Amino acid sequence: MAQHKLSLEVPETSTDWVMRIMDTSSYSEDIAVDCPILEVTLPGFRYSVQFNDPVINKDFTLNLTACDLEVQTQNCGTSFSGLPDGVYVIKYSVAPNNVVFVEYNHLRITKALATYNEVLCDLDLAACEPDVDVTKKLQELRKIRMYLDAAKAKVETCHEPKKGMELYSYAVKLLGKFNCKSC
Repeated sequence: MAQHKLSLEVPETSTDWVMRIMDTSSYSEDIAVDCPILEVTLPGFRYSVQFNDPVINKDFTLNLTACDLEVQTQNCGTSFSGLPDGVYVIKYSVAPNNVVFVEYNHLRITKALATYNEVLCDLDLAACEPDVDVTKKLQELRKIRMYLDAAKAKVETCHEPKKGMELYSYAVKLLGKFNCKSC
């Protein structure tokens, strides 16, 4: 029996004001692709923002901003608010929408990674073996990055968003301590 195999990709971006969602589905040539609906629920929200035709169609790629996701209502197109890190619930369906759908939890870690990269930029690294102090900092940064990776795995693969957010929060706390100039 012919059927669609729905799939989405949400790559990590370095731009805090955009979230990219790409349709990577395999569609059956024997069945029409009707009534596509994309629903995105932001962290801390109970209701999703819906996108349908003509924005959503077969093989779509969307770059969503705070205005698109309805968390920014003024100066859209001229000023771009950052999107929050956290767990986004993303659901994509086609007709019959209650049967043919896929749903993902996506942990956005863009702001945490920006802070992580700033810390890396501040390190005095050279193309040689670092001194003891820098080596210790690199080990701590590897640990922080591993917590961020583990948080994404808990949310996106293990389907444990609460545990993932605990790990994310701990990693951000460690980054804050690491980056603190007056602690």
